[in-house]
Amino acid sequence: MVTIGKVTRVHGVCGEVKVQSLSDVPGRFEALERVLVADRHGTLRELAVRASRRAAADYLLAFEGITTPEAAASLVGCWLQIAAEQSAPLTDGRYFERDLLRMAVRTEDGALVGELTEILPTGANAVFVVRGARGKEHLIPATREVVRAVDVPGRLMTIRRIAGLLEDEPDHEV
Repeated sequence: MVTIGKVTRVHGVCGEVKVQSLSDVPGRFEALERVLVADRHGTLRELAVRASRRAAADYLLAFEGITTPEAAASLVGCWLQIAAEQSAPLTDGRYFERDLLRMAVRTEDGALVGELTEILPTGANAVFVVRGARGKEHLIPATREVVRAVDVPGRLMTIRRIAGLLEDEPDHEV
């Protein structure tokens, strides 16, 4: 499954919801006919999209069978997902989060850093949380300068060792 949006709030009195897009595929929501809705417990239900329109940086969606603000309120906080085969192919250097999570991370010289356990969005670039030996966490910027190679089938990410990037390196005086 690919997560394409998150329901952020109820909109109006006819059961519409405001959705934050997590997709960079043009026309993704305008062409959406059906979507899986995942609640905070992981329970999935399929809904037919009755209407969709852009609202500034977000989208307003209406679903079949959801016609009141009370019914729409049950969707707030839910994730909208589609089957992976419905997603557009990614360009080189771009990856689905699901392909990166639980991937081994090594330095260019072969030293094991740990396993990628979380991806944090930031304003400039994402940050990979890599859990190493004894639970130590390393924060790795998701930039081309640091991330040198990603082998999805091999489940391996190679990063450049940069002074101060890995906690277990000794501090250097300036």
